[in-house]
Amino acid sequence: MAEPLADQIIRKSKQIAELYHRLMLVVATAGAGKTTALQDVRDRTSAPLLNVNLELSRRMLDLTERQRALQLPRLLQEVIGNGNEEMILLDNIEIIFDVGLKQDPLRLLQGLSRNKTVVVAWNGTIIDGFLTYGEPAHPEYRRYPIRDFFVATPDVTT
Repeated sequence: MAEPLADQIIRKSKQIAELYHRLMLVVATAGAGKTTALQDVRDRTSAPLLNVNLELSRRMLDLTERQRALQLPRLLQEVIGNGNEEMILLDNIEIIFDVGLKQDPLRLLQGLSRNKTVVVAWNGTIIDGFLTYGEPAHPEYRRYPIRDFFVATPDVTT
């Protein structure tokens, strides 16, 4: 029987505590239970669970398109805060893929994970050693080789 996703996240978060980038991506398609697993982890660990779309949208309302692109990394850092939490859970990250913001979403997330464990719900798949977001014909499509971060997924039990 496969390990429950929340258990997998908690176990792997302990494994990455000493790495340079403490980033874990919870990879699955929409409706696969990522949010429920993150809520379970929040309840069991007291780690904050943030809705990135909501928090960033609030902060970018009064900014021009250019200002949004320039200030996104700072605003995202502001969203996760500089508190004493060892781990933070991020859900609903679609906004950072917006092509108008001209950002590399994975690099943004890696930058956040240098000082604390960052667990992120990633709507996508893993195919042939590559992490994907979106469909190839979509403007927000991204494809990354799997490295420098851990992955938790309902399909993997290791």
